[in-house]
Amino acid sequence: MKAPAPPASPWQLFYGGAHRLRRQWYRSRAARLPRPVVSVGNLHWGGSGKTPLVAAVAAHLRDRGLAVCILSRGYASQGRGVRVVSAGEGPLLGPLVAGDEPVLLAGELPGVAVVVGPDRHQAGLQALRRLDPAPGLFLLDDGFSHLRLHRDLDLVAFPAADPFGGGRLFPSGRLREPLASASRAHAAILTGVSGTDGQGAELAEALRPHGFRGPGFASVTRPGSPRRIGGGELSQDARVFLVTAIARPDAFTDTVRRLGLDIVGELRFPDHHRYPPASLARIAEAWRASGAEAVLTTAKDRVKLHGRLDVPLAELPIRAEPEPAFWEWLDGEIERIR
Repeated sequence: MKAPAPPASPWQLFYGGAHRLRRQWYRSRAARLPRPVVSVGNLHWGGSGKTPLVAAVAAHLRDRGLAVCILSRGYASQGRGVRVVSAGEGPLLGPLVAGDEPVLLAGELPGVAVVVGPDRHQAGLQALRRLDPAPGLFLLDDGFSHLRLHRDLDLVAFPAADPFGGGRLFPSGRLREPLASASRAHAAILTGVSGTDGQGAELAEALRPHGFRGPGFASVTRPGSPRRIGGGELSQDARVFLVTAIARPDAFTDTVRRLGLDIVGELRFPDHHRYPPASLARIAEAWRASGAEAVLTTAKDRVKLHGRLDVPLAELPIRAEPEPAFWEWLDGEIERIR
């Protein structure tokens, strides 16, 4: 594994310089919360396996007895201001108001609060005032680029299918920040691997020339059993019609195929698609024409389709399983920052 050298084009140099100036500006100006802040983020534009990793970290910290509150910006939502998506007992708001990923996390993580807002410092302060019990630790979802808030621990996810995004920034590449930004991270996690032996250490070594000094770990992304919404599992050879609005739909399709399900059709929408009525009608028509047993989708899409689509709906749950060394390292770091 080898990370590409920094790009030398004028535009890439200009964009990289703008990121450096932004980091320098916030270095002494970032607001602080009166509780430890752990961030899980990435350098890519979507599709890094970040959300399952956030869920795994939140569940681990909750099970250690910490009162965890996830702070998210609520990307692509129509809500305004600070919104409590969950006080730990399931979603209180829908995806249009709160965002699809916060609602997904709220449903999968009993005992974990979820609060969204564009200013996550203000969101954290309101969470401390409004939640009971008050949070003992904040977990930033997609927080690596949110420099306005000081964090005590930065975890950065790199997708195994495309760990370095070609080494180039938008618009000619797939990175939102230069690889040199990894120098701010405390740990790098290679997500979506089939086995963890040594791959995390290889990632860390590949990032050393870009200033990264922390440890590297690997995380397996493991599918659960496809399940019908409303109860019951799909049979192993069920005929399914796939519907997705995610950054890397090919990975979802490949996973479904490996599970042995019979894919008889597929519709792909842009990441974070809101599924307006025209899209719902298109899905229903395509499903009927396909002869499929059910529409199979991701957990993130399920929160936006459930109750709005008059067809049999099923989801394929996905979970992240970081290697044991990661949990040992994380536990030690949590003790340090507390």
